[in-house]
Amino acid sequence: MTFSTMHLYFDDLHVGQEFESLGRTITEADIVNFAGLSGDFNPIHVDHVFAQSTPFRRPIAHGLLVLACASGLSVLSPPMRTLAFIGIREWMFRAPLFVGDTIRVRSRVNDLRLRGRGRRGEVDWQRTIVNQDGKVVQEGVLTTLVECRPSAHEQPSDSADA
Repeated sequence: MTFSTMHLYFDDLHVGQEFESLGRTITEADIVNFAGLSGDFNPIHVDHVFAQSTPFRRPIAHGLLVLACASGLSVLSPPMRTLAFIGIREWMFRAPLFVGDTIRVRSRVNDLRLRGRGRRGEVDWQRTIVNQDGKVVQEGVLTTLVECRPSAHEQPSDSADA
């Protein structure tokens, strides 16, 4: 994917800005595929009979699956000129997610730090993943590296070189 004119630069953000993603429903196929990809076949995720003996009474989605889905939802909420995901901290898993639950990601700009002599900046995002009832299932702080607007002397000229 290349960046488009709708993708925001670091310079377009301000502390306190908030965004909410579209929703995504977690399916049994998501859980089974994630178990295969990650190798995490813990019976709490994939064994319906075992899961009946747990406090949840049914399989729950992998916490990292939910985090990965939230990462995908955040790509366009907001659409940023992100160069790298560089950190995660204070991440908490607050509640289980089940097959058929739908998540959304609420993002808030917590901090902005200019880097690379003004060519990029670090953004600290407060990310909150909520289910269809608005209940927080996961939350924490993610840091991304985002491209800054090119300065006037770095922008390509519109005129043809002779």
